[in-house]
Amino acid sequence: MKVPLTRSATGSGAVDSFSYTVGGATINVPTGCFLTHSIKGSGKKISSQIAGVDCVGLAAIGTRFCNTRLEFHYADTAGKTYKIMRGPLNTTCKTGTVPTYKIGARELPKYGKACAQLFVNGKRRAVQCHFITK
Repeated sequence: MKVPLTRSATGSGAVDSFSYTVGGATINVPTGCFLTHSIKGSGKKISSQIAGVDCVGLAAIGTRFCNTRLEFHYADTAGKTYKIMRGPLNTTCKTGTVPTYKIGARELPKYGKACAQLFVNGKRRAVQCHFITK
């Protein structure tokens, strides 16, 4: 009997600097923030997946994230998105972080990639992906 190998992957991608407006105030997000995405499982079976945003240095004390949402997007090997799992909309502002979004076990219908996406005030600001192969 062949025992499936449990695999995991974690990666971080930089959130580019940007500005946005909330309630008439302009908020600047400098460099120094990162979207981190971790996935555990084997093949198309995912045991857990989590994503979050953290900032370092001056960005950790000077960055405010308001109206944020983390999402998991799943695409087949041709790059066509076939499923989106949306986390809750965080309407309160957080300094230097975005609350994590975590989901439990599931089996994907196709090989391809799983991506975490960060949305701030309705606009996509960062993406971090892992390929899921045989």
